[in-house]
Amino acid sequence: MSYHVDASFATAPHTPDANFALEGVVVCDHYHDFLRCTLPQNKFHFDRMVVVTSPEDRETQRVCEFYHVECVLTDALRSRWKEFRKGAGINAGLAKLAKLDWVVHLDADIWLPPLTRNLLANANLAKRMIYGIDRFIVKGYRLWDSFLELPKLQHECNAYVHLNNSFPLGERIMQDYAGGYVPIGFFQMWNPKVSGIEKYPEGHTTAGREDTLFPQQWPRGLRGFIPEVVAYHLESTDSGFGTNWGGRKTLPFTFDEKRAGRM
Repeated sequence: MSYHVDASFATAPHTPDANFALEGVVVCDHYHDFLRCTLPQNKFHFDRMVVVTSPEDRETQRVCEFYHVECVLTDALRSRWKEFRKGAGINAGLAKLAKLDWVVHLDADIWLPPLTRNLLANANLAKRMIYGIDRFIVKGYRLWDSFLELPKLQHECNAYVHLNNSFPLGERIMQDYAGGYVPIGFFQMWNPKVSGIEKYPEGHTTAGREDTLFPQQWPRGLRGFIPEVVAYHLESTDSGFGTNWGGRKTLPFTFDEKRAGRM
């Protein structure tokens, strides 16, 4: 199929935001085995990106240094005290950003497809809103490595988004008491300057709640969905719902998980 785009097909003029800027914050505490897979790809979508980790997580710090991404060390995560205060960690990262245009909070195990920045910039998103996306669930490193040998297309001919040719789609979250769709924490995109929302909720000792409280600061009509981008959510083979919300418990994301031992 041809990759030529005929602008005459457009029924209304469309001009991407020439001033589009994107910053990113990732919290990675003992998730370096995922970060080593996602960071080399994701860093190029952002004008600036920071990774937040605990002082004792030397492996994450090394991955950040290798890929030349700023690493923010903080005890606010309280992982040494067997807690995981993710909201506090996110705020430590947000404090390092300019927050003059768009910001994405992204999980360390999320891999964004190559066209992500182009598609986000082209979409002329409403800056009063918060946005989420879909994700494919990738169970185990072997499946991911096999996929990368010759990736099945997600985006084709500047026209198609393929949803059924690689991995199963993860669930979206809707909460009736919140009005419906809630973009959860694996990918949340908002404009702090226009929305006036510059901080993440804090106070919980696990990662199981703050990411749903954060988008509820926007009414349902201002919680949007971006269908053009589907992330790849990398998981250990023994991962289950909420397994790592209180800190890392799953097997390493490697070829030989059993042999590598637990994190």
